[in-house]
Amino acid sequence: MLNIYNLSVSFQGEYLFEEISFQLKGGDRVGLIGKNGAGKSTLLKILSKEMQPDTGEMASDKSIKIGFLKQDIDFVQGRTVLEEAYEAFEEIKNVEQKMDDINHQLATRTDYESDSYHDLIVAISDLTHHYEIIGGYNYQGETEKILQGLGFKREDFQKKTETFSGGWRMRIELAKLLLQTNDILLLDEPTNHLDIESIIWLEGFLTNFPGAVVIVSHDKMFLNNVTNRTIEISLGRIYDYNKPYSQYLVLRQELREQQLASQKNQEKQIQQTERLIEKFRAKASKASMAQSLIKKLDKVDRIEVDEDDNAVMRLRFPISIQPGRVVVEAHKVSKNYGDNHVLDKVEMAIERGIKTAF
Repeated sequence: MLNIYNLSVSFQGEYLFEEISFQLKGGDRVGLIGKNGAGKSTLLKILSKEMQPDTGEMASDKSIKIGFLKQDIDFVQGRTVLEEAYEAFEEIKNVEQKMDDINHQLATRTDYESDSYHDLIVAISDLTHHYEIIGGYNYQGETEKILQGLGFKREDFQKKTETFSGGWRMRIELAKLLLQTNDILLLDEPTNHLDIESIIWLEGFLTNFPGAVVIVSHDKMFLNNVTNRTIEISLGRIYDYNKPYSQYLVLRQELREQQLASQKNQEKQIQQTERLIEKFRAKASKASMAQSLIKKLDKVDRIEVDEDDNAVMRLRFPISIQPGRVVVEAHKVSKNYGDNHVLDKVEMAIERGIKTAF
């Protein structure tokens, strides 16, 4: 489906990843993991062809369609939720427009016996057949099902998209992506704005998706429930195993322990050989044997242990002025998005030293 070969990307002389290779095929549900800044979002942009690598190649069928859910979205003002979701069906909407134009001509023209009128009848027949094949009679019901799965109610369908918060607009963008006939889905933090019910629905959808899915997510449970393969970007290289997230971590640790044990045994053998070399060098009769051992030692492939990225970010926010005991105090705070009431007369106080999560 999609082949990636010797892909490299660097910024200011430092490689995010260097000469990485892997394949994506139908049924792959890949969890793309790594520390912040490892290059996960960059790799998604390269796979979507929004960004070019420094070196390397990507090969795929010309007909492959790739859908990319990004963190930033841009909506056209004035569309309803349904109208925005219908933007996923570009071909269907184009055929509908052509059918409307022809039907208008058939209704207004009176030259029923002319060749051109006959051509219009043939054209509308062909378009109607094509419209049925591409799902023209089913897309509206499918759109409503997807929107409801992502948490929208029927009464939301005719509301303008600008009356919704950024999180709900991201759900509309996700709905459009799922409605398209993509072969590969690239999802950057798809659960960030979803409630539990919507996450469960999305898990079921992706599990049954016949194409390939690549997911960047900090939601470990979501990765465990959806993925069947994990690719980790670490220190410029990738680790690729056909295991979901938690199983991959266990396997990776086991493999590293095996590498350490093998490396330890090899070092012991190398040290024994080096002692023999030093011993035989001192005797002229054993010099040829010493040279033979040196050549043998030079041919040994040294066992390497996969490095762990233990770098951590340390932040410090110095206080210029010591605040009072109460840092934030709110009284009767309300917020609406159109008719959607998200906050209603909230009372809250945050005191100095308190760690608050929303």
